[in-house]
Amino acid sequence: MQISEFDYELPEELIAQQPLEQRDASRMLILDREKQQFQETSFKEFPGYIRPGDLIVVNNTRVFPARLIGQRDPSGGRVEVLLTREVEPSVWEALVRPANRLTPGERIRFGDTGLRASVKETTTSGTRILGFEGDQPLEALLEQVGETPLPPYIKRPSGSTARDAERYQTVFALEKGAVAAPTAGLHFTPGILESLRSLGANVVEITLHVGYGTFEPVRVDNVEQHQVASESFEIREDAARIVNETRERGDRVIAIGTTTTRALESAVNAAGSVTPGKRQASLTIIPGYKFQVVNGLLTNFHLPRSSLLLLVAAFAGRDFTLDAYRHAVEQRFRFYSYGDCMFVI
Repeated sequence: MQISEFDYELPEELIAQQPLEQRDASRMLILDREKQQFQETSFKEFPGYIRPGDLIVVNNTRVFPARLIGQRDPSGGRVEVLLTREVEPSVWEALVRPANRLTPGERIRFGDTGLRASVKETTTSGTRILGFEGDQPLEALLEQVGETPLPPYIKRPSGSTARDAERYQTVFALEKGAVAAPTAGLHFTPGILESLRSLGANVVEITLHVGYGTFEPVRVDNVEQHQVASESFEIREDAARIVNETRERGDRVIAIGTTTTRALESAVNAAGSVTPGKRQASLTIIPGYKFQVVNGLLTNFHLPRSSLLLLVAAFAGRDFTLDAYRHAVEQRFRFYSYGDCMFVI
């Protein structure tokens, strides 16, 4: 299967640049896999598609201020850093710009905060391993100098804003460690969550820290050769128990987002049960994969030729998924992180 089979045309003006005033005001496209039909509605109506006994699983990861603007020391040249993965305490893998000028031994300072970094090595993928030092703990310094790391398709000449710092987090964001938001969760409000519980549905939280691997471009023609980089996740004992009890009853497990889906499917043991604990999600989900846990998926609209689109196509079917995307384009849905959503049932 070729990655070119997962392409579609998207007018640039449909890429959402700002969040809506109300989180739950987004549009929602229902994809009924059995009937092979679409239905347009709004996310406020999401609880109406949920049954008593359903389990809603959300990702409670929290985005940290992973984007840093610094200066080469001593030349003063501007450097942009995006932290992507903690290698060990105070040592991070990062995307840097301009990359060609930052070789091992180079040093970066970040204003007058006392935060400094040195380039320790260049990885085979072109990222840099940076060692940080400062007068305060790194986490505290990042809160001072870091910015919300918005995706590159959100064009902000002056970077992210205070509004982004609040709206690019879900209302259930708790466990700090993601470099990008689990965007399907951005539509939820406390009121929606309360409505779900009042209907007799359960809501549980798991954690998968979204890393750069989720968004790394597919650089191979044959999708079977693509491997999504691993991401750390944790499923607590109570969450695993509720997932397994839901499945045993025959009720639906509904994943909020592709990251939640990847974590749940990565946690299945040989006996078919979801196991608790902390581990790495190394599963790459492409068409042909047999889902073992997830029965429903709420997700945003993803980039062409992306691993996230491959996951959705694996769940809904390639042709049905791409038909839905073309319909969303024709009906002027808003795309990507701050955009609208689709609910695949």
